[in-house]
Amino acid sequence: MRIIKAQKNSKDCIICGMENSLGVQAPFFELQDGRIASVFQFKKEHQSYPGRVHGGMITAMLDELAGRVLWITQPDIYAVTTSLEVKFHKPVPYNVDLKAVGEISVDTRRAYEAKAKIMDMDGVVLASAVVKYFKMDKSLIASEDMDEQMIYDIDTKIEDIDV
Repeated sequence: MRIIKAQKNSKDCIICGMENSLGVQAPFFELQDGRIASVFQFKKEHQSYPGRVHGGMITAMLDELAGRVLWITQPDIYAVTTSLEVKFHKPVPYNVDLKAVGEISVDTRRAYEAKAKIMDMDGVVLASAVVKYFKMDKSLIASEDMDEQMIYDIDTKIEDIDV
């Protein structure tokens, strides 16, 4: 799937914060089919049991994916989570490449619902979520703008990871 645009990252977010040394530091890409995608690694610091990522970190990544998909069509609106249902299909490992994708399933004027999933590089779904959000103007939520921390080549293709 062809990448259309790389989204901005904040400095300190636990998922996308490029200056958060304990965070995931995940990049997010808008795809030509209207979905959001990421290729990332959880770190050993994100573990619960040895070899497995903590469910809270998995949930945070799924929430981030589903929340960011709105920015593809409504970049000035932030998503406030109202409900989140996660299914843990298989253990999620750390220190290995993972891929993730999110997409909007229902969109109304004031709210939306999105689906997100984290997969291994073979496409096996490790965790998935259905998340509902309330839409709010970003000026009502954040006192700072998101700071773009990394520049990605938007001509990059991620066909080989088959999101």
